[in-house]
Amino acid sequence: MTLDSGPAREVITALDADPAPLSRLAPSIVRRDVDQLAADQVREAPTLVVLTRGLVEADPEGEALASLPSHAVVVSCGDTAGRLATRVGRLFARLEDASGAEAEARLLTAGLDHSGALLAASRAARLRAQLGELNAIGMALMSERDPDQLLSLILTQARKVTQSDAGSLYLVEEDDAGTEMLRFRLSQNDTLPDLPNPDFRLPIDTSSTAGYAAATREPLVLEDVYDLPAGSPFSFNAGFDREHGYRAKSQLVVPMLDHQDRVVGVLQLINRKRDPEAAIRDEASATEFVLPYEETQVETVQSLAGQAAISIENGQLYQAIENLFEGFIKAAVTAIDQRDPTTSGHSVRVTELTCELAEVVHAHLDGPYADVSFSREEMKQLRYAGLLHDFGKVGVRESVLVKQKKLPPEMWERLIARFDLCRTTLRAAHQRDRLALVEDGSAGAEAFEALDTALASEMEKLEAFEQAVRDANEPRVLPEEGAAILDEILDFAVEDLDGETLKLMSEDELHYLRIRRGSLDQDEIKQIQSHVVHSYNFLQEIPWTPELARIDEIVRGHHEKLDGTGYPDGVAAEDIPVETRMMTVADIFDALTASDRPYKRAMPVERALSILQMEAEGGQLDPEMVRLFVESEVYKKVLEKDWREF
Repeated sequence: MTLDSGPAREVITALDADPAPLSRLAPSIVRRDVDQLAADQVREAPTLVVLTRGLVEADPEGEALASLPSHAVVVSCGDTAGRLATRVGRLFARLEDASGAEAEARLLTAGLDHSGALLAASRAARLRAQLGELNAIGMALMSERDPDQLLSLILTQARKVTQSDAGSLYLVEEDDAGTEMLRFRLSQNDTLPDLPNPDFRLPIDTSSTAGYAAATREPLVLEDVYDLPAGSPFSFNAGFDREHGYRAKSQLVVPMLDHQDRVVGVLQLINRKRDPEAAIRDEASATEFVLPYEETQVETVQSLAGQAAISIENGQLYQAIENLFEGFIKAAVTAIDQRDPTTSGHSVRVTELTCELAEVVHAHLDGPYADVSFSREEMKQLRYAGLLHDFGKVGVRESVLVKQKKLPPEMWERLIARFDLCRTTLRAAHQRDRLALVEDGSAGAEAFEALDTALASEMEKLEAFEQAVRDANEPRVLPEEGAAILDEILDFAVEDLDGETLKLMSEDELHYLRIRRGSLDQDEIKQIQSHVVHSYNFLQEIPWTPELARIDEIVRGHHEKLDGTGYPDGVAAEDIPVETRMMTVADIFDALTASDRPYKRAMPVERALSILQMEAEGGQLDPEMVRLFVESEVYKKVLEKDWREF
């Protein structure tokens, strides 16, 4: 609420056209600095109303009397007027009760003093309410983090405290050349509520009202933009009014200065109205409803503009911090992709699937999650959790993370080298035995043929063994016959030229080749699974804001199962958040359908969905989440679009 400044002098008025009472009272008020005005000219000043018989005859119900401002003190003149004032509860004193000029003067003085006290109390109450409202606005501005919502709140509150029909907000931005300009960001108009917001810039100079306020750093108050003060450097463009059927009249333009006294933007308010519901479309409605902006409104909006500037500055700083964190998130995802190129895009795709599923859950009005909804901040929290859910893989040894075959690369190289050494050893032994036969001289052709046959048989066996090892080293299910031949290879040995036994395979190598499925043994699987704990520990080190505080909790459980068979904690359904349940479905689907990897081929979508449904039926996955995931077909988005575009 705003306060009218009004005349500084006290007022005595009559509520009818008869000037006689005022003329008769003139000697009694000569010692006071008092104006004698008609009732419709009264502003906020101590006011004494002399009620005469003329009003009683014109308005026997006392409607005009009842509508007087609360600080106006009524003195009746005559019995009829006294009875009316009493009936409507506005009588202060009867003039006829005063005997003589001195008594009348004392009565009138007491009435004016009482009116002044009432007005002061009213002003104090309104000022307290105004300060309370400004404090509430300031708290709302400081707590708003969404840039667009913040600007809308600033303009809305500025219009509210001034009862303005319309307004615009400009922010200071640099153009490509580094020159500061005013960029139009937002407009509001009660008369024309559906207008779009154009995108344009104004120079910070005196050629426009907004530029003038920014350049001079002073508020600009115009009573009528169609009748600008002589010598004004700015002009008013009436094109908008003509095009849209509007009539701009009074205008208040205030620069927004931050705590360092820098111009952050400009608030431009148009058409202060006496009736909040009035539409200002033409000259007649402007004349009837539009009021000029007075000093009180200027001071109020300046105070609000100062709070708004600091809020905008804080918002810009918050946005810069958020942009910095976004950059860190992208760098983290890039680091994960570079460590394991075969899974590139997994984190982005899981994030997209999880957030899309969250939108479906948010919009669903029936089922077990009918009451679940997600705010903008909660969606941001879910997005960050999705992007960072596998960050802990940076803590897993690379040899395990990117392991493509069952045998670690260094073991494979040693094993294959041992096969070559065995072949060389057998050939050397063969040549040694042939030389012995030659030196003996008594051996026949059959002896030489027997040596050659034995060598060929051993070489053939080595070839079969090596092929069996190559087959066993692939990350697929090991058949029974494959496991049996591995035992035979373990027992195979040759004697080198020095008489030492050379075994073809070690127990460690056999351990890896006996892996039944995939490329990892149990210890390596545990190392891979530890990425969840690494992610959790890493995320706990970040001082999250309250709206992002559950990221680590959501991430930690994305490999848990509702029946308690998941990892790392083996928790059951009641301990798994709804966000995590969504992420688990998305994570499994992407792992199944992602492009071919060294240890598996990409699975058809129908088969992947079938697996999700089977796990839901088996109690591992949330059945409702799987149902919504399948029926909404959110998965198609990641199948039809390159993940780099997300």
